[in-house]
This record gives sequence, structure tokens and C-alpha cells, in this order.
Amino acid sequence: MTGVLRQPEPAAPPAAPAADCEVARFEDFAVRYPYAGARAVGPVDLALRPGEHVLLLGASGSGKSTLLLGLTGLVPASIPATVEGRVELFGVDVAGSRPSDGAGRVAQFFQDADQTLCGMRVVDEIAFAAENLAWPETAIHAAVDRAMAAVGLPASFRNRRSATLSGGEKQLVALAATLMPDAPLIVCDEPAASLSPAAASRLHALLGRRRPDRTVLVVDHRLDGLVEAIDRVIVLDEGRVIAEGEPRSLFRDHHATLERLGIWSPLASGLDAELTRQGLAPEVAPLSLEEALTPLDPALLAPEKLARAREAVAAFVTRHQPPAVGEGEGDIVAALDGASCAPFLGPVVLERVDLTIRAGEVVGLLGANGAGKSTLGFVLAGLLRPKAGRRSGATGVVSFQNPEVQFTAGTVAEEVERAAAGGGDAIPAAILAEWGLSALAARHPFELSQGEKRRLALAMVAADRRARLVVLDEPLAGLDRRGAAIVAAAIEAFRAEGRAVVVVTHDMDFAFSTCRRAVLLGDGRILADGPAASLLRDEGLLAAAGLAPPRILPALDWLERAG
Repeated sequence: MTGVLRQPEPAAPPAAPAADCEVARFEDFAVRYPYAGARAVGPVDLALRPGEHVLLLGASGSGKSTLLLGLTGLVPASIPATVEGRVELFGVDVAGSRPSDGAGRVAQFFQDADQTLCGMRVVDEIAFAAENLAWPETAIHAAVDRAMAAVGLPASFRNRRSATLSGGEKQLVALAATLMPDAPLIVCDEPAASLSPAAASRLHALLGRRRPDRTVLVVDHRLDGLVEAIDRVIVLDEGRVIAEGEPRSLFRDHHATLERLGIWSPLASGLDAELTRQGLAPEVAPLSLEEALTPLDPALLAPEKLARAREAVAAFVTRHQPPAVGEGEGDIVAALDGASCAPFLGPVVLERVDLTIRAGEVVGLLGANGAGKSTLGFVLAGLLRPKAGRRSGATGVVSFQNPEVQFTAGTVAEEVERAAAGGGDAIPAAILAEWGLSALAARHPFELSQGEKRRLALAMVAADRRARLVVLDEPLAGLDRRGAAIVAAAIEAFRAEGRAVVVVTHDMDFAFSTCRRAVLLGDGRILADGPAASLLRDEGLLAAAGLAPPRILPALDWLERAG
């Protein structure tokens, strides 16, 4: 990030480690949380080197976030746990330090942006770390402006209260606050989880900029666009390292293992596996679909080779094909007529909205961060009243972007039981099993990993069989591959039951493969409303909405050219 976020004079940036020194080291590191039967992490032996970009992968609950918190000493200093082994940060034993001792040298982005923010004005949120480091006031103002521009926050946001922002906008503020101090070690936990495609691409470009004095350690499920900037991938399973290596070889050599464990791989990895089965794998493992497909020009391939390539690509895209457009959907479940929509205590973000949702529909609400997607979903569900216009229909059930706001009980099982009230004794047990929560039934919801919390929140919605309208706000955020598959299956089950499903998401491939209808938001209004399979291939329309096409499209286009 040279020249973008570097701390301005007269304060000097913290000294970076020499090129031959380790930035961090874990030695036989292990963590066990109170009352937990098994370790959350460990034992782990790892080292981070100066200038290295490292990606940490694993299924939900595999210990990724715990490892990051242990690196900076927040576990056990702020989060009680039994810790074994040793962690060194810039040559200093973390056990003998306070987490605040790393200020200026480590910048940490938490999985939940609200853990970084304090409810202040945006400018104060971003400046907070620099103020604690005693930067000069003039230097802070200039650095805040640069940080906001770097992550794509408009200057008009400076005096907005962070509590009034959308989930994605909060994430951008937290990222700007994380990046501004120009620390030699950046630790990011799911930094792109709630970002629009454009914002995620901007973030990946920022994290990918090379500097010999900066090390980046990132946990993320959105790998496409990120892995090209990664030097080393580390895979965790049940708290232990099971694979490690540079991205191309790791995703090819361990594709089956990652798939079996429900761990995300780049989209190209799935196509590479199909090409390998047909004896057509490129010599160098691809990290993008374009890399995989470029050597397979249909006009240049011999007929026999073209047939094998067509079979491989067809097998790959089968998993990502859009659903057929439904015919004769049911009666109206919710409708808006000339509605003006505003978040709680916030300004109007959408005006003159006319929208009808019918039983048996799966509708994607798509748009850039702050476009009003969540607000529109809440108004449709009856949780917010329109500021003007009219809403009709029964109240819906909502899975919120922040799953913690749904939790009121002391155990996972009790949450599901309350949601299923009146549905029969067998329903909670079946729901827990369906969502992979049976082994966590006795745990407190706030003890779960972020992905496990997401699954619980979605399971609670699934357990409530009374609502005819289901609104899912960023249902894939923080989920591993297995969790995403469960969500997709649940959405199809809701549709088959005759319920209407509204999906708020930034995952364009998920929207493409799951939603029959798409509603694109931008400029305070509905830009388009129609079949997702066609709208999400309209690059001009997507650009107007601040979106990007689904990443699967190059494979679909190749199949069309191959005939």
C-alpha cells in the first residue's frame, strides 16, 4: 500500500522487522476455552516472514479466528482461555506483553465490524488508533482522508454516525481504521464478508500491494480475486494445520480434501479438477476461470479434445446453473406501493418503491453497499414501516446480517426450540441435525464461531414454520462451503413449501445459482426487476448498480461457443 496509507510526517512509522527476521512465530501453540471438551486450536507451529501474504483457510469452527486472536494476545488477555505453547510477535513473547503493546505494529480487523467501532462519527472511528498513538492532529486529518479514499468511502460520510451505516458501510469504516496506522503486520478476519463485489475487489487490491516491510495474514471465504496476491495458504482442520503451500499447487493437490471438509477453494479449482479427470489439466494450476479456459479455444481444439473439454466444463457448471424461472407463482405474500424506505433512525434510502413478492418465489435483492437492500428486506417483512406509501401482507421472519441480534436463549438447542414453538417436539432435533448444530446443542450461542452463529440464526428461521415470507440478510457471510450448501438447500425447501424467500446478498454467483428473480437497487430506487439469469448477465446494468457479473460466466460463455 505504498503511498496510500503511509503515516505522514512528522511521526515516523513503526520500525519493521529486518528481512531475515520472523514477524511472528507459533510454537506448540494450543488454546482451550472454558468448559470446552476439546482444544479450539493446536498444537500449531507456524512462522510469518516479512513481506509475506498468507491466507488461512478452514471450515467454520476450525480455529481460524482463535489463532488470530492468540497472535495478538487477545486470547487469553481479553478472552478467557487456557493457552499452551509460545507465541512471539516481532521477537517478543506475547505472554509477557499486553495486547496494547503491539499498537502501531499490528493492525487487526475483527470478523464482526462492530467489535472495532464505538458508535462515534466515521472520522473519529478511523482516527481513533492514530490518536492513541499520539499522531499530530494535522497528520491525522490527512491520513483519515487517504484511508477513506483507499477503501472507497465518500467524503460525505466523515460526520455520519457509524451506528447509522449499513453492515457493509460499517465494514468499510472498520477497514479504513485498520489500515490507516500503516502497521507492518495486518491481520484481517473475513474482511470482505459483507462487501459488494466492487468494494471487495478494491480491498483485495489494497491487501495485495507488495511491500517488503508489510506482512498480511488474512482469513477469508471470498477467494476469487484474492488468491492471486497470496504467497502461502495454510489450512486448518479441528485446530491443526493439515496442509500448507503456495496457492496453485495447494488447491490442485488438496482439492478433494478441501471439498470433503467443506472448505472454500477458488472457483477455478473446481474446473481444474474436472479438466484433470478428462486429461486436460493445464501444466500450471489455474487461479481463475480465464486462466483455465484460455488454452481451450473451441476454434482450435481437435474434435476429440473439444468433446472432452465440453464434458469437463459442462460437469463444472452444473453446480452453478441458475434455477429455471418459476411458472405460475402463488398468491401475493408482501407488496409495496410507492414506498419510501429508511433504516431505523436513518435517512430515506429508497423512494417510490413498487414491489410484489409472491409465494414460491426466490428473489435476490442486489446492490452496492448502502443501496438499501437490508432496509428494503426489513420493510417487506414488516419490521420497518415505510416512511411514505403503503405495505401490505403478513409479517415475515428475518435472518439478520449480524446473527447475534437474534439470540436470546442460553443454549443453541433452546434458541431452536423457541423458534419452533408449537411445531412439535421432533422439529428442533431435526433442525439441529440439518444445520450441523447437534454437537453444539448445549453450547451458549455467543461461544460459537461466526460461521456457527450464522448457521444457528438461519436454523432459527427454518424452525419457524408459520411465516410465509422469509428474508435472509447476507446468509452466506462467514459460512464455509458446507454451510453455503445447506443454505441453498433450505432456500429450495422454503420455495417448495410455497413460502416466498427474499435473499439479500453480495455473492453474485450464489444469487445466480439460487434466485429465480433479481431486484437491482441503485441511486435510491429499483433499477431493474426480472429473471436473475438474464439480469445478472447484463454488464451495463450491473455496472450501474455497482455490481460485477457472476464469476461463473466465462465458463457458460465458453460452453455456448463450444456448441
